[in-house]
This record gives sequence, C-alpha cells and structure tokens, in this order.
Amino acid sequence: MSGTSAPEHTGDSFAADDEEHVRAALQRLSEVVARFPSACVAFSGGVDSSVVLAVSQRVLGADHVVAFTAASETYRPDELEAARALARALGVRHVVRATRELDDERFVANPPARCAYCKEAMVAALQAVASETGMMTLLDGANRDDLNDVRPGMRRASELGVQHPLVEAGLGKAEVRALARYLHLSTADKPQEACLASRIPYGSPITAEKLRTIAAAEAVLRRLGFTGARVRHHGSIARIEVGLDEVERAAGAPARDELVRQLRALGFTYVTLDLQGFRSGSMNEVLQADERAPTL
Repeated sequence: MSGTSAPEHTGDSFAADDEEHVRAALQRLSEVVARFPSACVAFSGGVDSSVVLAVSQRVLGADHVVAFTAASETYRPDELEAARALARALGVRHVVRATRELDDERFVANPPARCAYCKEAMVAALQAVASETGMMTLLDGANRDDLNDVRPGMRRASELGVQHPLVEAGLGKAEVRALARYLHLSTADKPQEACLASRIPYGSPITAEKLRTIAAAEAVLRRLGFTGARVRHHGSIARIEVGLDEVERAAGAPARDELVRQLRALGFTYVTLDLQGFRSGSMNEVLQADERAPTL
C-alpha cells in the first residue's frame, strides 16, 4: 500500500446508524479511490470487496473499473455465483480466472505463511487481467481490522503492488457494513467468509478432498440455520464453531443429532462443538507471539 497512513477511525467509536458518520466514511473512501485513474478490483463477493467495487464504480465510472474473481477449490461455487450477480447489478465488467493453488507444493504443505503463496497466484492473475483490460491500479478489500490479525497474504499483496483503499481510509468492519447498507448492497449483512483452507490446521496438507468435505459440512450447518459457522478439519475430527448465541441450539436435539449424522456421513469419525464459539482466525491461536505480529 502507499505510504499514506490511515486516519484514526475505528469501528469501536463508529455509530453505524449515524448518517453523518456514514457519509464521512464514504467521502474518505471516495477520496482515496479518486487518486487512481482506473482499477482492477480483487472481488470475492464479500462485503469488503463489494464496497470497494461499488465505490470505485461510483467514483471512476464503470468503464474504468474491472472486477476480478479467482476461482479455485478453496472458493465455494455459490460464492462465485453471488459475486457474478453483484457485479452484474453494479454494471461492472467481471472477469473470472481459475487459479491453481493446489499445484503449489508450498501452499499444499500448509505452513503459517500459506496465505502468502495463495496470494501470489491471485495477484499474478489480477495483474494479468489488469494488463489485458488496461486498468492501472490493483485494489482489494482488506480493511483496518485486518491489521490486528495474522495476514501474511495481505502483506504479500502489498509487496506485489496491491492497494488497500479501506485501510487507507481508516475503515474497519463496522464502517464497511454501514457503508454497504448505505449503498444498498446485497452483501451488507453477509456473514464473514474465508478461504476453505483456513479450516485446516497448519502443517496438515491441504487436499481437494478435504476442501470438498469442509464445503459440504458447512453447507449442512447453513441448511440447519447456522450462519457464519465454521467446520475445522482435524483429520477424523470435525470441530464446529457457531456463534456463542447458537452454541446451546447446536448442542441440543434435534440439531445435534442431525449434525452428527450428516457430518459422520461425510467421513468424520468424531463430531465436536467448540464451546468458545466462532472466532475469525481461530487456527492462528497455536502460533507463537512473534508469528502473530501486526500485518503491516
């Protein structure tokens, strides 16, 4: 990212229902985006990249913006379809390219730096699409709150020239969601998603079979009404994370019985429920303090 430091605005002090604050956040983000002549946006279809794409379209015009989505085994097919639908709604050209992370032995080995290797493949494809379409700047949807977690992929993207407009505008997740509502984006209340490989413990090889099993297991949770839940793949053990307010329902009949039945049918021997509930990046809890240093 550029040397511009992010303003001191945090989600904790942000009033999501205060239109004045939302307008101010939109103004800050628009000013960051306006510096770029054109943009190729890394677009997953999540709320963060949706806001970046929508504001880029508003500020630069649809002819100067391209949405790029990397499709691979780590990305759910339904997420791709949702991304396609939103790009169409915004009137932005959308390019989808397959990336083959599972061909990279470094990624498959699943070290703590795994995301950096995945990001290299994504940025290479992003750069190619930008070159083909004449877009001058690479943008992604990293937000200010991401600076507080282990994000080797974000660091690598910065090294490769990707700009983080939400970070530069000082916007965290609460502000991003408020902006999405203000802009009437369908992703405003979409649960936080992440690469399916993030469900596999570091050091355990990533395989297409594991990724398919995780996707199928989390589909079971969604069908049972658990939103934003995770299934962590610990070999024969499925560790389920749901919101703390949903732990009691997941642990009781009939949800418990259905989870056990369907996840065992997917190949898990043991089906467990994490009593700490869902927390983003829980696999990073095993890392040493020096590996958990701020991203940028």
